[in-house]
Amino acid sequence: MSKSISSSLILRGVLAIIVGIIALAWPGVTILALVILFAVYAFIDAGLQALRAFSGPTVGPVVGHLLLGLIDLAAGVVALVWPGPTALVLVLVVGFWAVAGGFAEIFAGFQRGEIAGTRALFIATGLVSIAFGVVLFARPGVGALSLALLFGFFTLAYGASQIVMGVDARRTGRTLHSVQKDAGLSRRASTGARPRLG
Repeated sequence: MSKSISSSLILRGVLAIIVGIIALAWPGVTILALVILFAVYAFIDAGLQALRAFSGPTVGPVVGHLLLGLIDLAAGVVALVWPGPTALVLVLVVGFWAVAGGFAEIFAGFQRGEIAGTRALFIATGLVSIAFGVVLFARPGVGALSLALLFGFFTLAYGASQIVMGVDARRTGRTLHSVQKDAGLSRRASTGARPRLG
């Protein structure tokens, strides 16, 4: 269970870093190209959020990750179906996606079933996401190049945080498995050591 969760986090992190590198390395990016890049990222992330939701052992994280997946899905659909996308439209869509996703990350962090380190990273990632959205809303007139740079830096930071969470979840899962295994051996040993009566 924890292995599938950590794998989905690491995969999301790698995806975000790849998208960030593409956005930063594409200086002549057009609005249409940015829309496609953002939509592809949002759709894949929605799928990974759904995978993470149904890998969770408790209901709380399921709700939080499903909410994040729905926000990703909605943002990707809006970005693609909006006729004649302009820089302003894309800034508003990405800004809403970042703010809504940030609040959903914080919500997921406060749910039961998350370990302390992962919870702190969820909250930190959510705050960074909200800050990114606020910057976009404060400067809605940014052009395609500025938006690509902002989006690239954001996804790089987001991707790094997801990889850290994935590695932390995998390490915690191994530690928990080791503790449970040791406890099981101790319990069996103590049971076997009891003297038989009669």
